[in-house]
Amino acid sequence: MRNKRGQAAMEFLMTYGWAILAAIIAIGVLAYFGVFSPGQYVGSSAVVTAPWYANAWNIDTTNVNLELQNNGGETLTIHDVSVDPSDGATGCTNTGLVGAVNSSGSQIVNVACAGMTSGSTFRGDITITYSRPSSGLNLTSTGSITDTVR
Repeated sequence: MRNKRGQAAMEFLMTYGWAILAAIIAIGVLAYFGVFSPGQYVGSSAVVTAPWYANAWNIDTTNVNLELQNNGGETLTIHDVSVDPSDGATGCTNTGLVGAVNSSGSQIVNVACAGMTSGSTFRGDITITYSRPSSGLNLTSTGSITDTVR
């Protein structure tokens, strides 16, 4: 009787061992083909704190382009827009026009970044330095941008 129990236990382990091995191989194949890459499922977004709003954005291999709308109720002057990439890209510098933006008006800003590859996901932090005409103080508005590099 003792040999029969040992044989049953060994058959149990072998059967489930092959099933577990097949599952591990299937997971490995799926991972190899990128099924578990979360970057391809991330939607594009650009969020900036008030009084600015990101109307549109585009990211290519050399630039991050933002269309910023002034929702402040008065003319605001943009002094600088910076994008700090959180993965891969380097040397992001503002190359776009900055200046006064009328209330409800918008301004397109170009920020040049190196090291981006087409098809990859870009994530970065946006910082806008601006001032109100009634004050000489520099104010900052922050946000984030996530999109696929085109």
